[in-house]
Amino acid sequence: MTGSGPSAIRASTFKYHRPMPRVSAQHQSDRRNEILEAAQRCFVRSGFHHASMQDICAEAGMSPGNLYRYFPSKEALIAGIAERDRAEVARSFAEADLSQGVFKVLEDLAHYHFAQRPIDDVLLCTEVMGQARRHPDIGALSRSFDVDVRRWLRNLLDAGVARGDIAGDVDLDGAITMLMTIADGMWWRRALDPDFDPEQVLPIFIDIMRHLLRSRPKPAAAGEGSR
Repeated sequence: MTGSGPSAIRASTFKYHRPMPRVSAQHQSDRRNEILEAAQRCFVRSGFHHASMQDICAEAGMSPGNLYRYFPSKEALIAGIAERDRAEVARSFAEADLSQGVFKVLEDLAHYHFAQRPIDDVLLCTEVMGQARRHPDIGALSRSFDVDVRRWLRNLLDAGVARGDIAGDVDLDGAITMLMTIADGMWWRRALDPDFDPEQVLPIFIDIMRHLLRSRPKPAAAGEGSR
């Protein structure tokens, strides 16, 4: 009888267990990245509150139902963008080459993140920073990112101490706080002032960074100066 018997059963079983095409996972990852890029353009253009999910759907060229399968809300989109950026910054620290010294690494990181990052990245970052004060979920994302950056910087500076590039008595945590504060200011200035040229002030930033990371003279003992 055609289509019956052991051979047909084996063929049917083989077809049933055939794995799904692996391209689908890659397609989903690519589509997810396309949505995040579209959302970033909308947030930069209109701001977080004024950019609607419908705007993002139109920018991404997809239906609302399809987009919601990937990201159920604008907050989820911001989280996705933050995770993407966190991975990029983590990679830049992980790939740091200390063979030329920790200060060369810090100078290269500063040049890239202050002067070479696209202006849309800067505008989105300041938009998120502005929303962090008013939106608890975005605030939590921003604080989490700061914790990661602080940890990566501390690991890098500890490596500099181990190499002898930085003195062991430097207040590394205090220096990191000041460097991150200046970095926030640099990004805000790029976002707000179209005439601001970060390349012009980078040498000043490097001087400040070196000053923060230099050894401090020990205070004189009481009465020592009167001898």
